[in-house]
Parts: sequence; C-alpha cells; structure tokens
Amino acid sequence: MSGRSVVDLAAQHILGHLTNGRPLFVALQGPQGSGKSYLAAKLQTNLESSPHSLGVAVLSIDDLYLPHDALAKLAQSDNLLWKGRGLPGTHDVALGIDILKALKSGRCQIELPRFDKSLHNGEGDRLPLDGTGIVIYQPPPLDIVILEGWFVGFSSIPKDEVYVRWHGVWNDEREKLGLTEAELGTLANVEDVNEQLKSYEEIWQFFDVFIQLKAIPPASATLSKYAVVYDWRLQQEHNMMAMNGGKGMNDAAVISFVTLAAQKT
Repeated sequence: MSGRSVVDLAAQHILGHLTNGRPLFVALQGPQGSGKSYLAAKLQTNLESSPHSLGVAVLSIDDLYLPHDALAKLAQSDNLLWKGRGLPGTHDVALGIDILKALKSGRCQIELPRFDKSLHNGEGDRLPLDGTGIVIYQPPPLDIVILEGWFVGFSSIPKDEVYVRWHGVWNDEREKLGLTEAELGTLANVEDVNEQLKSYEEIWQFFDVFIQLKAIPPASATLSKYAVVYDWRLQQEHNMMAMNGGKGMNDAAVISFVTLAAQKT
C-alpha cells in the first residue's frame, strides 16, 4: 500500500462505492493548502480516463463564495471572522444546493460557478455565468460529483461546547501560535459562525463518500498543529501569483486568513 499514490488510493475508494444509483457524491476535506483542488483534478482525470471512462464533475466550496459586493457588505459587520471570505457565512448556500440538486437529477444543463481569488487585490469575486466556464450537459447522467473544501462535512456544535473549546484547546493553540485575542475575534464571533454552519448541513446530506486529508501531527508538543497550514497556504498563494502576474493576497493577508479559519477547524 505504501507504494501507491494518494490519487490511486482515493480513486479505488470511490470506485468501490460506485453503484447503479448514480451520480455518486464524493466530499473531499482537508486543511487549507493541503492539495484538495490538486487531488480533485487528478481524480477527475483518472476517473474520466480509460479503463474507467466515467463522467465526473468537480466543484469547490470556494466557488460558492458570495459575490465581492456581498462579501464587502458582510465585512462591515461587527464579526471579525467575516472581514474576509473563508468561513461559514461567506458562501451562497442556496446556490450550492440548487447546483447539487440539478446534478443529482441527471437531466440538466448547468454552468458551474467560478470564483476568481485574484480579483480586487486578493479579495476575489464570482465570475459571471456567461458560458465561458464548465457547462454540464445531462443526459447522460454524471457518474461522480466531487465537492472539495476545507470545512466540507463540518457540523455545528452545541453552544456550551463552543465555550469549552474556546477556553480550552483553542486557547492552547493560540498560545502556541503566539497570537493575541485581538487577532482572533471574540467568543461571540465564533458562536455566530457556528450558527451559520447549520445551513451547510443540507449540502453535506447529498454526499455518499467522505475523503479526508490530514496533516501529520507536529513532532513537538510545543508546536501548534496548525503551524504547517500557514506554510501550505502561503505556498499556494505564491504559486497562484506566479502564474497570474502577481495578483492575490500579500503574506500578512494570507496569515490572517488562515488564523481566522483555524478557529472553526
């Protein structure tokens, strides 16, 4: 097993669940910068190629972000965690549900949404549905639908549990990362995001298979388990900017982005 690639292992897992009741909905979750989009693209190529020759659609939770104007309006709220995209509350959940329903029907013509993270100095914006994106034509029905995202499959937790984690495990991680409370928002901010997460659970109900990418825990107990995520996400942003002429977030914005997301993780 050690000699097999992650793509091969994930593809085998998906194929093992494929039945006549198609499409099979696959959720792919992992930390920011862990390679979810890369793995999803490789899985699509693998599964669409011979000998499988399957119909595969890939969607990212990031492509469901609210348009820039709506994100900017949300950022004016008192919640620090909504000052930028990323956390529950910054997506168009209804759009996601409509798309998945259409893909599940086996009879639709639908263009998948796209969000360009390089626009507006890295704040990003949704691109118009003008036929220039990926358009899915059914029939024939798709065989597999893959949704990837860093909090795909996450469920809300009771308010008292949010309190316990805020003052316990997350306080420990905050100290390991050397962060101040001012950089993290308030307990009330986290409670608001947790409440918003409930609406996403209708999306998760579509999925039959769940694949998770996990980081190897740090060797030292003094290091935060989130430390490696900062490195991954910075590498991801640098790679994107190298390919698009330098458009994207600066390092400070990326670090803030990861910090806010880490609280929900």
